[in-house]
Amino acid sequence: MIVVEDLHKHFGGFHAVDGASLTIETGSITGLIGPNGAGKTTLFNAIAGVLPPTSGRVMMDGEDITGLPPHVLFDKGLLRTFQIAHEFSSMSCRENLMMVPGGQTGETLWNTWFGRKRIADEERALAAKADEVLEFLTVEHLADHPAGAISGGQKKLLELGRTMMVDAKIVFLDEVGAGVNRTLLNMIADAILRLNRERGYTFCVIEHDMDFIGKLCGPVICMAEGRVLAEGTLDQIKANDAVIEAYLGTGLKNKKQLQGEPA
Repeated sequence: MIVVEDLHKHFGGFHAVDGASLTIETGSITGLIGPNGAGKTTLFNAIAGVLPPTSGRVMMDGEDITGLPPHVLFDKGLLRTFQIAHEFSSMSCRENLMMVPGGQTGETLWNTWFGRKRIADEERALAAKADEVLEFLTVEHLADHPAGAISGGQKKLLELGRTMMVDAKIVFLDEVGAGVNRTLLNMIADAILRLNRERGYTFCVIEHDMDFIGKLCGPVICMAEGRVLAEGTLDQIKANDAVIEAYLGTGLKNKKQLQGEPA
């Protein structure tokens, strides 16, 4: 679904992404790992139109989407979430979800005067869909709660729910597990797996929690210093000496730590 070819993103003399190339297969849940400063989030931003790449190319389903703005990519089914959830804090969780679809009838002044019935019908349909999404995520009890008053993990679930309000093809998740307790993290993982298996979503996930990556991801890509360092299964990545050195330096103790073994 996504092919990235020799992508660069420079900030002055600093090369945050320095010739990264990778492929994300349709229907996969691909993990993207790497030490802090590896360029993972900048790569996401360049793919998703948040930042224009300095050079290189991004293809989606065979179409060149390099440098297209986020709202255009949104219409094509490419969505991303952020490490820090962005919610409308004073609005309810249901209302946050209802805000997602574009081109709503009530967005034009003319329709607010002369299309009130159509607006009301549309809002009822959106509210029903939002409630279905909240039920799918097992947080229907939060429907009427202000989004700013729910926990960080619940906000991550709400962000995932936003992707369900439109016809998403691929979703880029940036550290969806950051600061989330284990119970909610398992709920998020289960929701991602269900969306992948039942609704055909393709995901690319930045995450530092190797248990989370291991539960979700088939292919795993490791970045370091703005480049793709290694690709393979999580077990192959853990056994890769270059990956171990990039993460932790050399040595048997550091290798055991990456593999989750007692040091």
